[in-house]
Amino acid sequence: MAKRSRIETEQTVNQILDEALKQILTIGFDAMSYTTLSTATGISRTGISHHFPKKTEFLVRLDHRIGQLFVDALNFDSITSLESSWKQALQLTEHKAVLKLFFSLCGTNSDNVTYFKAMNSAQKLALLQLGEAGEKCVAQLIGHSAITLLENALPLEAA
Repeated sequence: MAKRSRIETEQTVNQILDEALKQILTIGFDAMSYTTLSTATGISRTGISHHFPKKTEFLVRLDHRIGQLFVDALNFDSITSLESSWKQALQLTEHKAVLKLFFSLCGTNSDNVTYFKAMNSAQKLALLQLGEAGEKCVAQLIGHSAITLLENALPLEAA
């Protein structure tokens, strides 16, 4: 079998990463697997695991893209616009998936996933644009999001 060029390898890696991002945002990181990626991309599970031996490596490689996707949905013009845009983002499946991923990673002790930049980027930008009040607002919104996601995940009790 002929050796693949660097460009072909990069194209394959990018194809896998694009699909991984799509699946993380739609079915979630836990549900994404080498099998679901293989089915969607047509690349063998072995081929995928060659480029990404550990599942957490997807998060390491996609961290910036995931964080930017979330931060791009926010409006840092004022505290009110930040709160409003955050709450609107929380209504969208892909942004909700970013928050769920953040909370699921909070308890991880994986060496590869020590830092998830989406929430940190939001806090830094809020601090830069709105000062300490903006940074505090993001912290409060993270807490509000945790409660909202938890409430939505719990089954409703029969009345």
